[in-house]
Amino acid sequence: MIYREAQIVDIPQISEVRLSVKENVLSNPALITYDDYVEFLTIRGKGWVCEVYKRIVGFSVTDLKDHNVWALFVLPDYAEKGIGKQLHCLMLDWYFSQTTMPIWLGTGFNTKAETFYRKQGWVEIGTHGTKEIKFEMSYENWVR
Repeated sequence: MIYREAQIVDIPQISEVRLSVKENVLSNPALITYDDYVEFLTIRGKGWVCEVYKRIVGFSVTDLKDHNVWALFVLPDYAEKGIGKQLHCLMLDWYFSQTTMPIWLGTGFNTKAETFYRKQGWVEIGTHGTKEIKFEMSYENWVR
């Protein structure tokens, strides 16, 4: 497995991963465009990918503008192999090297993602809309 910064050329494979997930499925895949990926990878924040034999099997993206996790997804066939945890660490290490502002994310209720974030030390702070739990990670809780 190779972990590296995401590049514009990776967007088609990143999008493939995003559309393959079984939880936190996009209600309308057209809502996230190629230009959205470009903006989040180059202007608003940064992303990382995990490759296996030159195939992207997971990715994460953080947003410095709105101080949130824009995405963290792994292909279902590669779930529970530590890929999400490594992408999560790369993302938060970079984020907190840029700012000490807390970071937040939203994820579906009663999902594997909810359990994952709780295990990583995220603190539930309410809801995001009507269908997601809102979690927060502080600088102090991450940089130990």
